[in-house]
Amino acid sequence: MSGKASEAPSGQMSEFPPRKVVCVGAVVLRDGKVLFVRQAKGESLAGKWSIPWGYVEADETPEDAALRETLEEGGITASVEGLLGYQNLNPPGWFGMVFLCRHEGGVPAADGVETDDARYLGLAELDALGDTVLGWCAWLARKVISGAFTIVREAADTPDAPRRAYL
Repeated sequence: MSGKASEAPSGQMSEFPPRKVVCVGAVVLRDGKVLFVRQAKGESLAGKWSIPWGYVEADETPEDAALRETLEEGGITASVEGLLGYQNLNPPGWFGMVFLCRHEGGVPAADGVETDDARYLGLAELDALGDTVLGWCAWLARKVISGAFTIVREAADTPDAPRRAYL
C-alpha cells in the first residue's frame, strides 16, 4: 500500500495510512493508593486531578511513554506490570492505553509546568476531592484499589523480541 491519498467511504479523500493520536496513562499503585497529579494553571484541565498521562512520542513505545509521563508529571520512577485497558477518546481518532505500574522510587512531586501537585490517593481521599478528580481516572483508581480489574501481562516469549507484546 502506498502513502497516497485514497477515497474514503464517504467520498472524501483521506491520507493513507490513517493517522491516530495515541495517549497513555499510568495507574501507579503503592500501598493501596494510586498516584495522581493535579493539572497546573494554563493547562486544558487546570485544577483537575488525574493519573499521569500524555502523548506517545514518535520515537517511543506506549510503555516507555507512560513511564516517562509518570516521572515528568509526578516525580515517580515506576515499572510496567501490564496493560490495564484501552479507551476510545474524544475527538474521534484518539485512543488511550492505560498501564498498571509499580512504584520503584521517588517521592511524588509536581513538575511545576504541567502539574502543580502530586500525591498518592486512596479511596477516602478520592471521595474528599469530589469532582476535582477526572471521572475516568477516579473510576480506574477505584477499580485498581478494590482489585476489580485484570491486566494483560507482557508475553516473555514473543518471537519479535525485544519488541514488547501483551497476551
